Amino acid sequence: MTTATISACPACNAAPSAEALAERGALRDVKLTLSLPTIHCSACISTVERTLNAHPGVTGARVNLTLKRAQVEVDAVVSAEELIAALKTVGYEAHELDPGSAAVTATDKAGRDLLMRLAVAGFASMNVMLLSVSVWSGAEDATRDLFHWISAFITLPTIAFSGQPFFRNAWAALSARRLNMDVPIVLAILLALATSLWETMLSGEHAYFDAALTLTFFLLAGRYLDHRTRAIARSAAEELTALEVPRAWKIVDGEEVQAQVSDLVIGDLIRVRPGARMPVDGEIVDGTSELDRSLLTGETLPVPASPGTAVSAGEVNLTGPLTLRATAVGQDTSLHRMADLVAIAESGRSRYTSLADSAAKLYAPGVHILSAFAFLGWYLYTFDMRTALNIAAAVLIITCPCALGLAVPAVTTAASGRLFKRGMLVKHETALERLSKVDTVVFDKTGTLTTGTPTATNIDTHDEATLALTLALAEGSSHPLSQALATAIRARGVAPAAIADLTEVPGYGTEAHLNGQRIRLGRANWVGAPEGNGTSAWLSAEGEAPRLFTFEDSLRAGAEEAVAGLKAAGHRVILISGDTESAVSTLADRLGIEDWTASALPGDKATRVATLQEEGATVLMVGDGLNDTAALSAANVSISPASALDAARVASDIVLLGTDLSPIPEALVTADRATRRIRENFRIATLYNVIAVPLAVAGLATPLIAALAMSTSSITVSLNALRLR
Repeated sequence: MTTATISACPACNAAPSAEALAERGALRDVKLTLSLPTIHCSACISTVERTLNAHPGVTGARVNLTLKRAQVEVDAVVSAEELIAALKTVGYEAHELDPGSAAVTATDKAGRDLLMRLAVAGFASMNVMLLSVSVWSGAEDATRDLFHWISAFITLPTIAFSGQPFFRNAWAALSARRLNMDVPIVLAILLALATSLWETMLSGEHAYFDAALTLTFFLLAGRYLDHRTRAIARSAAEELTALEVPRAWKIVDGEEVQAQVSDLVIGDLIRVRPGARMPVDGEIVDGTSELDRSLLTGETLPVPASPGTAVSAGEVNLTGPLTLRATAVGQDTSLHRMADLVAIAESGRSRYTSLADSAAKLYAPGVHILSAFAFLGWYLYTFDMRTALNIAAAVLIITCPCALGLAVPAVTTAASGRLFKRGMLVKHETALERLSKVDTVVFDKTGTLTTGTPTATNIDTHDEATLALTLALAEGSSHPLSQALATAIRARGVAPAAIADLTEVPGYGTEAHLNGQRIRLGRANWVGAPEGNGTSAWLSAEGEAPRLFTFEDSLRAGAEEAVAGLKAAGHRVILISGDTESAVSTLADRLGIEDWTASALPGDKATRVATLQEEGATVLMVGDGLNDTAALSAANVSISPASALDAARVASDIVLLGTDLSPIPEALVTADRATRRIRENFRIATLYNVIAVPLAVAGLATPLIAALAMSTSSITVSLNALRLR
């Protein structure tokens, strides 16, 4: 059975990918996920499940009150809208759930789980520590034994609950006949517990329940910090795949028939309605419209489409209905190939070995060998099992990788917090390590160095009557250039002229009549004006010369400072854009970028990044569009503005939360400092072990002293990390 979820986002519901899933005719053998925000009790669960199960075509429905969701399995033609309507009749609000929500919730649940275990371990360790203080203060005999037993009753269930992440990972590693960092952790915890129980049952003076709890608490703190740095990362390839349209309207004998995209073949005629995405690559055979091609070129201005125009899967038909003939389907479409590029690049980056992982390879076997030798040596020297176990436990505890485990996440959290205050969100756990090595920065143009919104530049050259006429025509269109004109003219207090018969011609512009005279606002070749004036629109009236309006893309705040700062720091700066050569060269000259490329497609950008890497460069890619996702994933590290499309933000390692690019040079400096702090933390942990381990092996450190020493090293590492703030 395949599993599918459906978007709850209103904007996504307007998109054809959601529309195609939501209409009647949903896929057979599908599991739909519905959000139920108004349920609150077991009676609600019973009513909702009974209503859903009674609906024709539903084979099973299960409600989760905690998540306020319903998983509905269908084996017939059932749409989410039908289920939502059915629930509305019994008084419950329901929404189709976004595809990524389940994964995000799972990540949030894991974080809450770690935080809960951390809180339980912290609370228990404080209580046991209070009892230990009484023992240290001189409690003897029955009082001491009572406190030890109370500590045991607090510690054992706490360790059983809070230590589960370590126990599960250690068991998984041992089952696979290998070692990881959790194996010595679990051994140390269990040995401390066993020694403490033995001492308690024999009325011994020392028990180490507080050491076991403190050890668990600090290890969980490191694990939670590490989780927080990983929680935001998701797969960009999955985001791109989600844009693929599952169904399309196929023309058969002149009739429109809904068909699965997977069933389409080259040569099929397909009808694409206004607002819908192209389901396949093809060529238009009928209809006139405008296309949003930002998926491939990154440029936000619509492109005219007419018979003979080639289109790609994922592009959006904006204004008029189109009929196209399929030229590439399934895995051969440009959208699917782009998703493959991103997946390949992501899988390559996931093999990046962090500094902590490198250190951990040597840790586990070394600790086991050292502890075993300490146990054997002392047992053969004293023939006292209690002494040998105490020393072996002390060695395991004192060498437990709390400082090592905190070395990276503590610094990453501190550095991420610093960058967050400057408007940058670090998403990937190794992004700072990779960012510190960057020597080449590649920028996209539209939406990255520029805002991606056109601005009229020559309004002042036209009289008020011309502006009033232009405003009246511009307000009849949703085209970005028309909207830019309307905004600029209204800002000057000009009122629109009174016109009649206003209509929009898809792909060309708007036209109307003024005193019986036809007037037009739109493309040069439509109004009879000369072409070649860059980004422009023309106003024409019968018997008069056309009047030109020119536009430019506004520079994003901080763009000049960012480029200047990067160049001053010795970084190579490159501009790659899908825009025209004139627009790219103008921007490059303005920012002082000597190395630039125009008219670049997604594959060109990813290829250029790969070429730079082959030449030995460490590349930072800064981009915002779906056309940048392959390059963002292929680069050593990547940054996207918050205004970027979802797939671009997902593909990137760092997101700019604001509109200002100036924090980028500071991010590189912070990353370099963070990497130095990580190495310093490793040196601190190493120095601690060089001093503490011989003391433990020599029998000069009890398990309690070992736990305190381990805690001291962990605190030292955390304080060193906080220097980044």
